[in-house]
Amino acid sequence: MKITTSKKEIVDITKAWLAITVAFAIVLSKSELSFVQAVLVSAVAVGLGFLLHELGHKIVAQYYRCFAEFRSFDSLLLLAIAMSFFGFVFAAPGAVMIHGYVNKERNGKISIAGPAINIALALVFLILTFIFGSNIVLMYGFRINVWLALFNMIPFGNFDGAKIFRWNKKLYFAFVALTFALFLI
Repeated sequence: MKITTSKKEIVDITKAWLAITVAFAIVLSKSELSFVQAVLVSAVAVGLGFLLHELGHKIVAQYYRCFAEFRSFDSLLLLAIAMSFFGFVFAAPGAVMIHGYVNKERNGKISIAGPAINIALALVFLILTFIFGSNIVLMYGFRINVWLALFNMIPFGNFDGAKIFRWNKKLYFAFVALTFALFLI
């Protein structure tokens, strides 16, 4: 399977990664981190989670021979940065736009790919914490990726959770339970 992309998609995903990195860095720099440290942590922990989440949707959609490319929501990126000055981030950086034959099952599988990647990435960060000891990047990498997965499982509107819930309620509740259990660690 060949993964296709375009210059527009690369520009959009880069804008979104940078905006999310800045927004989370602003919030994290209000803690014990300097702004430069917060940017590095955000770029790795948040940026990687965001990028791989969207790539998960894209790969599964393209597996089903659909057109799939990420498009940024520029006004929401600016809102995320603005809100970060108040100490929190509500980020809806964009979405993978999909065109082609997508039934309820395919849509559910495409949708769960993103949060599943966030959980896998969170577990990688957790395992690395046990191997190398606790450090800020690994700790935030674990926490933020679990939070991204849990946030995306909201079963309303156009969130991944709504599509997964419509497709397979048992899988939806099992995934939410696993994600919530990790959230409590």
